[in-house]
Amino acid sequence: MKVIGINGSARKNGNTSIIINKIFAELNKECIDTELIQLADYEIQPCRGCFACKGRGNCMFNDDGFAKIFRCLLEADGIILGSPVYSADVSAKMKAFLERGGVVVATNPGLLRHKIGASVAAVRRGGGMTTVDTMNHFMLNKEMIVVGSTYWNIVYGKNVGDVLHDDEGMANMRNLGENMAWIIKMKTLNAK
Repeated sequence: MKVIGINGSARKNGNTSIIINKIFAELNKECIDTELIQLADYEIQPCRGCFACKGRGNCMFNDDGFAKIFRCLLEADGIILGSPVYSADVSAKMKAFLERGGVVVATNPGLLRHKIGASVAAVRRGGGMTTVDTMNHFMLNKEMIVVGSTYWNIVYGKNVGDVLHDDEGMANMRNLGENMAWIIKMKTLNAK
């Protein structure tokens, strides 16, 4: 069992990474492997709209890391999408990633069907719900099972590490990790 976390932040080890790692801690307690992919390490280009991905199961352009990352998603049992809030929505890197992934799955239906997913946002003040909604819409439209928690999957903080002081937000991330682990384990058990 494995969960891939996609950090859409330009800061590799910022608040978004911190909250994804909080979820990972709960998954690891349940013997679920985790891997964090930092979009800051890649120059993800927007979708070219060429639809050459039809029948290929991945984008034909593999010069920017998208195809490699998308292969990881295909092999994973679960996916966490995380983004800071930039201009009241996801980061440009996350948006480009979602655009490309959206077209690949739309032209190759079922690629992400029944994968377990969760979206999280690190937010300074506002725009958190829009950010989570953008990522959730991607997952819901791609037939994924979206995991919830006790409240919205948003943690507040401006400077790196500030999210650690949002006790309610971090407790929500812990609960999200527990819920995700439970669903992945139930799915795996039922598949046998």
